[in-house]
Order: sequence, then structure tokens, then C-alpha cells
Amino acid sequence: MFTLPEAPLKRLPCERRSCYSKNMKASIIVFPGTNREKDMAMALERVSGRKPQLVWHKETDLGAPDLIVLPGGFSYGDYLRCGAMAAHSPIMREVIDRAAKGTRVLGVCNGFQMLIETRLLPGALLRNKTLKFICRQTNLRCENGETEFTRKLGKGSVIRVPVAHGEGNYFANGEILRELESEQRIAFRYCDERGETGSSANPNGSTANIAGIFNKRKTILGMMPHPENAVLTHHDNDSGLKLFEGIVEALA
Repeated sequence: MFTLPEAPLKRLPCERRSCYSKNMKASIIVFPGTNREKDMAMALERVSGRKPQLVWHKETDLGAPDLIVLPGGFSYGDYLRCGAMAAHSPIMREVIDRAAKGTRVLGVCNGFQMLIETRLLPGALLRNKTLKFICRQTNLRCENGETEFTRKLGKGSVIRVPVAHGEGNYFANGEILRELESEQRIAFRYCDERGETGSSANPNGSTANIAGIFNKRKTILGMMPHPENAVLTHHDNDSGLKLFEGIVEALA
């Protein structure tokens, strides 16, 4: 395990951090090729006031975190299927075990791919419909605002966050899609600025414009867009803040 070097970071005012959020412990898993672990750490520290622990993929002990994060990047160079090799790293046995016991897990981009590969979440992630890497801003509509992850967003709210992936085309067959819909397990859909979904608002061809989903207990969230890159003053916007605020408040 290792920690980030000291660097100045403007934290949210105490009232935005609920003054008790320092009690939440987060562990971010780092694999060879990940590149968003520092972005995620800064986002969580800004909201909680506490530095997350960075855990190298060869470790076998996570400690006792309230939140486990699988960040974005290109684990193992994506030389097989994205996330497929990382899913077999030593630490993932611990992640799977903790997830089964109810520890909250957030997987973003490559992390979402790992959650799919480990079958912690259903479906598949395919090549983008354009067969090209996509790096752009997208709008997301919150589909369920009654979970620990989305409690501060609210159903129907729209946030703007970037995507950066080559295999982000979420595929679900009819059976899986019906299950996700009936159990309110769709977290986010790609949409336009007004919240309208459709092919023009779908950057990668995902089934039903799906950008993120929950597990059955809604203790795991996997999503392709990067909310950690929409929280700081130098970002295009800070609409990703409410996602992290909700998580921190729920787990504090």
C-alpha cells in the first residue's frame, strides 16, 4: 500500500463536507496502466477531507474500507479484453469477498469493465459503435436517485462529465435489460442537455443509452463516464461533486 505525495488541495467548506465525513475510509485499487487513481483520490479527498488509501493490485489485504474504488485507465495495457487481466489480480479476490459482504464498490471506466469481468455486474462492454476511442464531454441523466451513490443527485437530474474509452458500449440482452429496468438498477443514461435520450446522445452505442448500473443490492455502482473529472475548479464543471457528496455522507 502507498499514499499520494503531499500537495495543496482546496477542500470543500465544512458545511459541504457535513463535518463528519472524515470518518469514511476509501481504498482505491491501483493496477499497472491505471491513470485515474490520483484524480479519484483528489475528488474523494476534496469532499471528505480525508486522503484515500491507494492499494497496489498485488496486495491481498484491504484493511477495513467503507468504499472500494476501481479507477479508470488501461490496466495491463488492455491487451486482452479491457479489465479481463485485472479481474484476476490478487487483490480482486479480496474485492469480490468484500463486495459479497456488502462493502460499497465504485468502478469507473476500466473499473466498470473489471466489475463486468468478475461478474459482480451483469452484461458486457463492447467496442464503441464507431470502433474509435472516444474522449469528450457527455450528459448523464440519473435514473434512480434513491441509492447511497445517487442520493444527492435525484432522479431525472442531469450532470455533465467526460468519457474516455474505446470499449464502453454496454450490452445487455433482453432478459438482463428487463431485470435492470424492473429492479431500478440503471443508474445513469446518456442524454442531451435537456435530459432526452436517443441515438444522437449515445456516444458509444450502449443498449438503451445505459452509462452505469447497480448490482441487485445497489451496493455496487459501475459507470463508464468519469465523475472524478468534474469536481475541481479547473475542470469544465463540478457537476460530479454531488455524486461524491452523496457517497461520503451515506458512508460517514
